[in-house]
Amino acid sequence: MATSNSLPVRARFDQFHVDFSSGVLQRSGVRVPVQSQPLQVLRLLLNAEGKVVTREELRKVLWPADTFVDFELGVNTAVKKLRQALEDPADHPKFIETLPRIGHRFMVPVEWMPNHSAVPVGQLNEHPSPSPLTTPPKPPHATTWAPRWRAVSVALAVAGLLAITYATFRRRSEPVAQPKIRSLAVLPLKNLSADPSQQYLAEGMTEALIGRLSAIHDLRVISHTSIIRFKDPQVSVPEIARTLGVDAIVEGSVMREGNRIRVTAQLIRGTTDEHFWSETYDREFQDALTLQSELAQTIAEKVQVTVTGEERKRLTAARPIAPEVYESYLKGRSALNKRNSKAEVKEGMGYFEDALKKDPTFAPAYVGLAEAYDALGTVFIGDPPEETRPKVISAARKALELDPSLAEAHVLLAGTEQEHWQWVEAEAEYRRALELNPGDAAAHNGLAQWLLCQGRTEEALAWARRSRELDPLSFSGAIIGWILFVSHRYEEAIHEYRSVLAVQPVDATALSELGFALIANNQPGDAIPVLERAASVSNRSPAVIGVLIRAYAHGGRRGDALRLLAELKERRKAGYVPAGAFVLAYLGLGENDQAFAWLERAYNEQSNILQFLKVHPFFDPIRADPRFADLVRRVGLG
Repeated sequence: MATSNSLPVRARFDQFHVDFSSGVLQRSGVRVPVQSQPLQVLRLLLNAEGKVVTREELRKVLWPADTFVDFELGVNTAVKKLRQALEDPADHPKFIETLPRIGHRFMVPVEWMPNHSAVPVGQLNEHPSPSPLTTPPKPPHATTWAPRWRAVSVALAVAGLLAITYATFRRRSEPVAQPKIRSLAVLPLKNLSADPSQQYLAEGMTEALIGRLSAIHDLRVISHTSIIRFKDPQVSVPEIARTLGVDAIVEGSVMREGNRIRVTAQLIRGTTDEHFWSETYDREFQDALTLQSELAQTIAEKVQVTVTGEERKRLTAARPIAPEVYESYLKGRSALNKRNSKAEVKEGMGYFEDALKKDPTFAPAYVGLAEAYDALGTVFIGDPPEETRPKVISAARKALELDPSLAEAHVLLAGTEQEHWQWVEAEAEYRRALELNPGDAAAHNGLAQWLLCQGRTEEALAWARRSRELDPLSFSGAIIGWILFVSHRYEEAIHEYRSVLAVQPVDATALSELGFALIANNQPGDAIPVLERAASVSNRSPAVIGVLIRAYAHGGRRGDALRLLAELKERRKAGYVPAGAFVLAYLGLGENDQAFAWLERAYNEQSNILQFLKVHPFFDPIRADPRFADLVRRVGLG
C-alpha cells in the first residue's frame, strides 16, 4: 500500500496537480511551496484511496528505523505544513481528515496520471537541482567583433522574448470564452465512510442529486440507470463525458460519522478535464435533504443554466427529516434499484413501510412503495395485476396528496391508468410529469409507449430517442427497439436490441423482445437460443415461455412447443400465470379460436399485452376477424 517503493508520481485532485518526481505542487497552475516530508505525507494519503493511513505507517516512511526523533511531534508538524500548503484548516477540513491517535484520511477523489518513471517514496526532491552546465572552451581564433555580435544577438533575442511574453500576457489576461454547459452527468458518489455498509447512502445521495438537477429545463442530466455503470470507472473523465455525450461531470464523495454527513463534490469540464469548482458540505444527518438542495442549487449556478422561478422553488424545497426515517428510505431504494428478484422488491417494500411507520408524511417513501408494487406486477415477477395495480394507484395518489410536484408518482399513476385503458387520463399524467421534470427518462418512455399504443409510431420514436439522450446506457434502447419492431421495421429493431445487449448481455427484456423481432423477421432458428437465454435469466417467466412456444412452432419444433404449453398449464394450476402468455402461445401454434378464448380472459385480467392490440405484429393474422375488431373497440383503441 503506502509503503510501496514504486508508486505513480503524478496526481490531480480538486484544483491541485502534484508531480512527486519533481517535488512540485501546483494549485490552478500556480506553484505552491511545500517541503519534502509534507509532500511524502500527501503521497501516502493520495495512494491510500480514501482509506486511513495510520501514524505508524507515516513514521515508517518518513523516518528510517535508526532515526532518533520525536515521531509524534514530527508527524504532527508534517501534517500541519501540508495543511498550510493546501489551505486546509484542521477545524473544518476539506482534504485531510484526522482521526485522533489513529491516523489520517484523504477525503476528495484523486486521479492518478500515467508517468514514465516512478520515484521511490522517501527520495522526493524538495528543490531539484539543475543539471551542471559545462562552459564550452573559447575558440582559439576568436575575433574582436565576436563579443559585440554576441551582445547584439542577445539584445535581439531579449527583445523578441519580451515581445512574445507581452503578447502571451495579453492573451492570458483576456478572458477565455468557455463553451456553455448544457448537459452533465453526476457520477456515483464514493462511499468514504468507515463502514462499507453505508454504500446505500452514497447511492441514495447520488440519485437524489440527479433527480433535483434533472428538473431544470435548461440542463440535460443523465439518468441514474446509466451512470451507475461508472461506479468504479477505469477510464478518464473525458472518455466518460464522450460516452455519455455531456459537457461536464460531477464527481465526489459521501462520508457519514454518527449523525453527521459530509459531501464533497466537484465540477469537471468534459473536454478539457478542467476542475473548475469544488465544495464540501458538512451537515447533521437530519439536514440531508437541505444539503442536497444546496448542492443542486450551487451546481446550477456554476454551470450558469437558466432556472425558472418554479424550478427554483422545487430545487430549494427541503425539510428536516429524522435520520432513522431517511435511512430506511435509502435502504429501500438501494434494494429496489436491483429488482433482480421478487425477494429484493419485497425487501425494498419492507424498508419503505418502515419509513412510513416512523413518518407517515414522507412522500418519497410512498413513491418507493408504488414503484415496488408496480415491479411485482411485471411479467418477469408476475403477481396478479388485480392485486398490484390498486396498490400502485393508492400509494402514488398518497404521495401526490403530500407533494404534488413528485414527477415519479405521476409516471407511475399514468402507467397504471394506461394498463386500465384510461387513455386520456394516462396522457395527462405523463405530460404533467414532464412539466415537473423534463429530464425524467421514465416519463419520456411512458409517453412514447402511450403514443405507440395509439398507432402514432413516429411520434413515439421521437420521444424514445429523447429518452435515450437522457439514459444512453440503459433501457431506453430497448424501448426504441420495441417501437421499431411494432412498426414492422424488424432489421432495425434487431440491430437496436443487439446494441443494448452488447452493454447489458443478461437483460431479460431486451433478450425476449429480440426474440419477438427475430421471429417476425422469419428467423425462428436464431430466436430460439435468444429466448431460451431470456427464460433462464428471468426464472422462466411465463411471458417469455409464451414467445418461446411461438419460436419453436415456427422453427419446426412443434413437439417442444406443446411441451412448454403443457408446462404453462401445470403452472397455472399451482398459481397465477398471465393469460397473455397463452395468447402468444396459441397464436404461435396457429390455433386462433383458442387464442380468442384466452384473449377474453386477458380482457378480464386487463392484461398488459392488450395495450398493444392496435399495433402488435403478432396480432396481424387475426385482424380481419370481427371478434378482434370488437376487442379493439372495448379497450378504447377502436
